[in-house]
Amino acid sequence: MSLVDWIVMFGTLLFIALYGLYKTRKVHTAESYLRGDSERKWWEIGLSVMATQASAITFLSVPGQAYDDGLRFIQFYFGLPLAMIVIAIFFIPMFYKWKVYTAYEYLEQRFDVKTRTLTAVLFLVQRAFSTGITIYAPSIILSQLLGWSLPLTVIFIGGIVTMYILSGGSNAVAVTHKQQMLVIYTGMFAAFGYLIYYISDTFSFSETLQVAGALDKMNSITTGTESGKFDWGDRYNIISGLIGGLFLQLSYFGTDQSQVGRYISGASIRESRLGLLFNGLVKIPVQFFILLIGVCVFVFYLMNKPPVYFDTVSYAHAQESPYAPQLQQLESQYTIALDHQQAVVRQLGAADHLQDETHIRELQLAHAKTDSLRTAITEVIKKANPGTDDDHDYIFIRFVTDFLPIGLVGLIFAVIFSASMSSTSSALSGLSTTFSVDIYKRLIRRDVSDHQHLQMSRWLTAGFGVLAIGFALISAQFDNLIEAVNVLGSLFYGTILGIFLTAFLVRKAYGSAVFLAACISECVILYLDFSVRFNWPLPTIEIGYLWFNVIGCGLVMIIAWLISTTFPQAQKKEAA
Repeated sequence: MSLVDWIVMFGTLLFIALYGLYKTRKVHTAESYLRGDSERKWWEIGLSVMATQASAITFLSVPGQAYDDGLRFIQFYFGLPLAMIVIAIFFIPMFYKWKVYTAYEYLEQRFDVKTRTLTAVLFLVQRAFSTGITIYAPSIILSQLLGWSLPLTVIFIGGIVTMYILSGGSNAVAVTHKQQMLVIYTGMFAAFGYLIYYISDTFSFSETLQVAGALDKMNSITTGTESGKFDWGDRYNIISGLIGGLFLQLSYFGTDQSQVGRYISGASIRESRLGLLFNGLVKIPVQFFILLIGVCVFVFYLMNKPPVYFDTVSYAHAQESPYAPQLQQLESQYTIALDHQQAVVRQLGAADHLQDETHIRELQLAHAKTDSLRTAITEVIKKANPGTDDDHDYIFIRFVTDFLPIGLVGLIFAVIFSASMSSTSSALSGLSTTFSVDIYKRLIRRDVSDHQHLQMSRWLTAGFGVLAIGFALISAQFDNLIEAVNVLGSLFYGTILGIFLTAFLVRKAYGSAVFLAACISECVILYLDFSVRFNWPLPTIEIGYLWFNVIGCGLVMIIAWLISTTFPQAQKKEAA
């Protein structure tokens, strides 16, 4: 990067951090630190909720996902608007009624302390690990592109967030989210504008979409039944998005403290509800826009020669490996295929219209050839780099560094860092609040003073910051960064949601029954995933991870109901 880009990047990040420190310097009570000042307006809540969900992985991985797989990923969010309505109707009034700091406090009122503690622990485990991933994943890419060491990048991201959260807690999260979202969407709209400008030499915007559609990149709706029957292993289709996505979003927004903490700080129930509904209305178009950027990058590289492999470090290592001759041979074929593809694209761009089936068919055949060679090159590089998967998480950021002008490159890097900071800050706030309220104050020291509680909460924030950085430093990269976080969440979210829905809907259920049902459900979900992931020599069922949320939730509710109706006398003994 140029000096201007470094100044833009560091200037943006330092301004956000220092602004957060300044605005929250007067936080002196545990309530303000953990819950905020309960003065947030609906639009502040909506932006904070969106910033929490929009991690750096979103802006690195999602465009690459669209580059390789089209718009299918948008179906992941189809259950979101309905989830926001359910949470606004049922969850928010309950949280305000009990004046909770965390979502899990309610469970003790409804069931017992062990059920509350189990749910809090499930959240702490999955959120601590996923926070490590949200720091680690962008750090891998940014460290290569910036020339920093991976540990330095991890510590920089985790350290700067921990610093301003230590000062203001939940207030600092809410204050900085507004600036982070401004930076994020300014940078992404600027990048999109330049993409359209570059492509316009050959295609108009509508023609760009037609070309992408001809190559199956505009597949925003799929049924999962392409093989004649429903594919339960298909990750993204309209059915899994509406049903599995609904349960995942219900659990994430309704029971994950990193999100609950964002909207229980609203000035009123009405403000919190409007903030969530705003997120439900805006999130799908925003996510579609980010995916569309990836589709436009794909069309851009149809007419411009892309790198042989976007991950330059893995590519360089492969060139020095025993697989180099095989890689060189494939590269030669790939270069010829790319030249032919570009010639076909130029012919198509010069045509009077894009309805010429001959030109479209030629493009499809040319792209099929380049795509198969790219797949073969990827397989060779994987062999040369054991543990490395595909390179699509590098696609968008390579376009940025190779083609965007000075100044905007630094802004896009600030976008990636800001997104990582926004999601990490919410996670650290949620982790420290949950442990402080549900574990420390409830189980360890119930008579703690407000000052001591505040100090302990700050120590916990620092501790979880160090823990998240530690997890990031020892993490292994998944085949897809955006999926890594969602898979990890799905291993726990279904069980957590099942506990809450049982509390709301199954009146006969009692604490011990729900506790046992949750333990059984979690074991089943872990088995379903681990038996396939690690090739256990046991019966396996391959199921798309979104369905884990449905299965986990359903198991908790059904088993809890069965135990409660079969052994009703146990509830009487428990109450006594």
